[in-house]
Amino acid sequence: MSDTNYAHCETLIRNEDPDRYFATLFAPADKRRHLFALYAFSLEIARIRDVVSQSLAGEIRLQWWRDALEGAARGDALANPVAAALDDTITRFNLPRKALLDLIDARVHDLYDDPIATVNDLEGYCGETASAIIRLATLILTDGEDPGSAEAAGHAGVAYGMTGLLRAFPWHVRRGQLYVPPVEVLERHGLARSDVVTGNGGAGLQQALAEMRAHVRHHLARSEQLIPACSKASAPAFLPLTLVPLYLREMERADYDPFTNIVDAPRWRKLLALWWRARRG
Repeated sequence: MSDTNYAHCETLIRNEDPDRYFATLFAPADKRRHLFALYAFSLEIARIRDVVSQSLAGEIRLQWWRDALEGAARGDALANPVAAALDDTITRFNLPRKALLDLIDARVHDLYDDPIATVNDLEGYCGETASAIIRLATLILTDGEDPGSAEAAGHAGVAYGMTGLLRAFPWHVRRGQLYVPPVEVLERHGLARSDVVTGNGGAGLQQALAEMRAHVRHHLARSEQLIPACSKASAPAFLPLTLVPLYLREMERADYDPFTNIVDAPRWRKLLALWWRARRG
């Protein structure tokens, strides 16, 4: 396998997903490039909506990735640096391809403007996307052996995935998408989807978003309870969770406007948090 393919994945994550990039630097050196390959695949699938002008074009791209994973487009896949690095990683660590195919199927939702209806639906979406990536990362870190992390990865991914969707709220509503809060939560606070995507919501929206942050904290706390029972080798896969509380606190500032605020934290603070958590194991 060409080192160039893996270098491409590393560059992609460094530029487009710095949180995962910095967290991965705390993983064993011989595992990093394989984690970058996995994360680069996840990124490529996640941003398809951003690079196509029509849903059909997005469906075609997703089908190409399905074919690549199932071997139907092997020649084309090996010419794609992310697909080639991912294929090598899957083979080396005997990763379950079905989890990756399920992730692709979940991402079909991204191509359309249908809102997520319930909290259970949102948890399922995050489970098949963010949780699946954490689970696969643990398998890479343990050389394909079961690290006992399935439930921990499930809760961790829901917490991490929901936080990402909350952070992306301004971008999503600008293009008419609504992941969070789900429709049932909006209705509980006297709102409809049309209120939110037209830039309205007021106190009701703030309350609905606070409810979603409570869901994040529930899953985060549950994952923290479960992670100690997992193989210590799998710890770097959970490291990005360290940043979730930083983002939640930014969303709870008095001047937070969900329609305009791009939620982030200073790089030094994130690096310090990652270093401290990695040092504690």
